[in-house]
Amino acid sequence: MHPTDHFLPEWNPAGPGAAPQAEDIHVWRIPIGEQQPAALAESQRAQLDPDETERAARFHFERDRRRFILSRGALRSILGRCLEIDPAEVAFEYGRHGKPEIAPGLHGVSAAPGLQFNVSHAGDFALIAVGREHRLGIDLERVRPMKDADAVARRFFSPAECLEYESFPAAGRPAAFFRCWTRKEAFIKAIGEGLSRPLHAFDVTLAPGAPPRLLRVDGHPGEEKRWALYSFEPAPGYFAALIVERPENTLRFYELGAAI
Repeated sequence: MHPTDHFLPEWNPAGPGAAPQAEDIHVWRIPIGEQQPAALAESQRAQLDPDETERAARFHFERDRRRFILSRGALRSILGRCLEIDPAEVAFEYGRHGKPEIAPGLHGVSAAPGLQFNVSHAGDFALIAVGREHRLGIDLERVRPMKDADAVARRFFSPAECLEYESFPAAGRPAAFFRCWTRKEAFIKAIGEGLSRPLHAFDVTLAPGAPPRLLRVDGHPGEEKRWALYSFEPAPGYFAALIVERPENTLRFYELGAAI
């Protein structure tokens, strides 16, 4: 599956019964906005570990605290199902640049060896991507006008991306900006290097109608051939990108529901 440009997923409300198979990528959409009942946030809070509880408490606004709790609780629920353990038992370790991974030796890992995941949230939604063995990254953004978008593009986009971005008329630039931004952020998240890998050190496509692709990575000839890049609209007014270190994948889309 490698559709051109953005596509609109069909979200299945019935979650899968097990962890993804080797060729599958499961993408979950989780509503985390104000419409979610307070009781749900409280039940999810009970699953968090002390570090996550402390992180939640650091948010200044209750709205942001709830969104963190709902997305983190959903992650634990999904991974717990994959690992066949209680969500509260899921344990994480963090890479040098803060990327979370399943803690090695965790009880249940044998049920889904090599489990990989990544999370992004913006506005009223979170997205969670889960796969096996291969690195992946996902990014979600709410599309909106940005007064400083041109300056941000000049600072973080590659020279080739800037030229293409600046060729668009003003009305087309917000979509072009977020197409580019989500694709670049997804790659940075997948490799887990944070901003030690500058955003301008690789190229992605951003033109409407052009297939989403990683085009070039500075200092790594041929690296782009190892990755599949997908771009989609998870909800009206949102853009998302998913990148997987495997050329061919089967994407399956789920809405958080009664199955979790």
